[in-house]
Amino acid sequence: MSARKILLLFAHPSQSRSEINLPLFKLANRHPQVTAVDLYAEYPDFKIDIDKEQQRLLEHDVVMFQFPLYWYSTPAILKEWQDLVLEYGFAYGQQGTALKGKYFICAVTAGGASNAYCEQGYNHFSIRSLLRPLEQTANLTLMHFLPPFALFGSRTAKEQGRLKNHKEDWVALFNYLIEADIKLESVHELSTINAFVREHFAQDKEAAL
Repeated sequence: MSARKILLLFAHPSQSRSEINLPLFKLANRHPQVTAVDLYAEYPDFKIDIDKEQQRLLEHDVVMFQFPLYWYSTPAILKEWQDLVLEYGFAYGQQGTALKGKYFICAVTAGGASNAYCEQGYNHFSIRSLLRPLEQTANLTLMHFLPPFALFGSRTAKEQGRLKNHKEDWVALFNYLIEADIKLESVHELSTINAFVREHFAQDKEAAL
């Protein structure tokens, strides 16, 4: 199996305040198998180049949305990207099979603690449940949805010293997405994919990226 190519679409509207997402984006950008796109930098006027973005999709095997969870959804430019790029006849519909068989995953940060994201918690839903619209987007476009890679309590992660471990898990995630024989049945029911990739695909050094 040849190494997969990843299209990472990064959406963070306040990067000067980003303690987690921006370092992860820069780390991923070092990998030769990753095309890392800062959507806010590339399209400050929100005028998405549809043809360019569709061509990017065609050239990659894995599509990753990286974003902080804002009001239980994506930042605005990522929704704009979806609305314009995932056109009928390209991404869905009778002739819209361009994305068939590709993998789709979200890498998200959430301000609340992990126990806030459950039926009994403050937010009443798991992170996987909150991402159901994106999961259904993957289903409609015939992509394979993978459980999200998530960091909870992101506001305090750096000061609590959790960023280093999250970076190591980030490296493990890319090891998995690029090189692994992905068996969907192994991860299908997981709420997040973090522990799975940490257990099976971790390496000792960030140098893998």
